[in-house]
Amino acid sequence: MINESLKFLCEEVNKYLNLKIANPTPSIPRLVVSNISLSSEANADISPDIKDKAVLSLVNVEEDKVAKQQENYTRTDLTTVYKNPPLYLNLYILFAMNRKKYDDSLNLLGAIIQFFQHQQVFTPITHPSLDSRIQKLVVDLHNMSFEQTNHLWSVLGGKYFPSVMYKIRQVTIDENAVISESGFIKEVQVNDKMKTPVS
Repeated sequence: MINESLKFLCEEVNKYLNLKIANPTPSIPRLVVSNISLSSEANADISPDIKDKAVLSLVNVEEDKVAKQQENYTRTDLTTVYKNPPLYLNLYILFAMNRKKYDDSLNLLGAIIQFFQHQQVFTPITHPSLDSRIQKLVVDLHNMSFEQTNHLWSVLGGKYFPSVMYKIRQVTIDENAVISESGFIKEVQVNDKMKTPVS
């Protein structure tokens, strides 16, 4: 679901960018899902698709413990099914502007922020192109201090680009593998006969 979520958001943002900022070649996306750390000249042959593009990169994954379900079973009319509960994830994504012209970078960055200000929640009902296995995506702006930004870009290769980070909530991972199945107790009978002690 991670790849599907990021590709969906990338497509939606690209549609918005084409509406907001004139694109002479609309068939070529301005935002791509890729690893921004491959943007250096040394890696130009490895990842040419991010040259002069805005890049969407996954930078962290964490478990959402607040949404975690504790029950490891579900009940139907006839049986109890035992399976591990779904895992809810928060994804931290970085939009980095790897553009030649600085003003292009700032224009794209501003438009991406506008898009998520306008549209924060995505469901299969509001967005039919969203994978039906994804119940909901909630996208929130994630603020970072100068120190955190410095650490992040050091890990990514040390070359800073105009960028913004978002936190995606409610990404669900569920293998849906049944561990066991059994019936459940519908009634309890109590034998209330008392034995008389032997003298």
